[in-house]
Amino acid sequence: MFEVPMRRHALTYRAFGRPLETLNVETAEVPRLVEGKLRVRMLCAPVNPSDLIPISGAYSHRITLPAVAGYEGVGRVIEAPRQYASLIGKRVLPLRGEGTWQTILDCDAALAVPVPDTISDAVAARAYINPLAALTMLETWPVEGKRVLLSGAGSNCADYLGAWAYQHGAREVIGIYRSESRVARLEKLGIKPVSIQDMSLTSRVARKSDVVFDALGGPVAANILQLMAPETTFIAYGLLTGQAIQVDSKPRALYRKFHLRDPLSRMSAEAWQQKFLAIWGLLDQSAMPDYQVFPGQDWRQAVERALCPSGQKVLLDLSTLGQ
Repeated sequence: MFEVPMRRHALTYRAFGRPLETLNVETAEVPRLVEGKLRVRMLCAPVNPSDLIPISGAYSHRITLPAVAGYEGVGRVIEAPRQYASLIGKRVLPLRGEGTWQTILDCDAALAVPVPDTISDAVAARAYINPLAALTMLETWPVEGKRVLLSGAGSNCADYLGAWAYQHGAREVIGIYRSESRVARLEKLGIKPVSIQDMSLTSRVARKSDVVFDALGGPVAANILQLMAPETTFIAYGLLTGQAIQVDSKPRALYRKFHLRDPLSRMSAEAWQQKFLAIWGLLDQSAMPDYQVFPGQDWRQAVERALCPSGQKVLLDLSTLGQ
């Protein structure tokens, strides 16, 4: 009997630029599964700034084109080598390999993260970039007994940093927000909100902060860094403004940069799996922000919504991509 070849649909970019101009759905036949790989049928994936910024060319030096977009998501294993046969039919996070915005994805079996039955698809799909970054930063720069300041406090990563900082013993957590729509969420998490427009209050809290986790960059971050006291720490982990931090004189605070790819490059497969055991426990106790689900064929609307700073978080249902 003639067997119809399996085909995959993928949101691919062949040049750098604006996501809505460079992304296209491409269809190709699925090749034979390589030894040591799992084949996963993707269920859903988030649309985050961390997914869209690389498409613009911000990290062009480490991206080979053409590339499939998307860094995280959840899917169900449909094919596996014999030693991983128990994973067939189970949900996994197929990470650290191909882009996740596609219908069929092959990933390294040793790095595929099994998803507990108690975790929903929506939570699992967003369990990688922001939770792992937040947990790693809190382990690297302890906050016990300290005053913590978050910039770009409307982001998912800042949510985790703030909520989990209290679990790590932080004395106080303050969040600088850009959109008024984020205030209720911050207050619910116990993060004291400060408007980015209130430069006087921002300066006062900067002087009193022991640890700053900065997702903004640009002049606001530069002002905070210059005002911080000696023996304090400023961690730059994002660039939501698209502007670098430029200061007039050497800061008194200890300045550090954080890129998740750096600790990942040194992490064994065993350590990687252990990290997620901790993350599943934390996510079970965390209230995730509201999100809006878009069918795969409506990916353009999903990207447009994700580009709005005050919009709901976005989840892409990949089951209809290419239809």
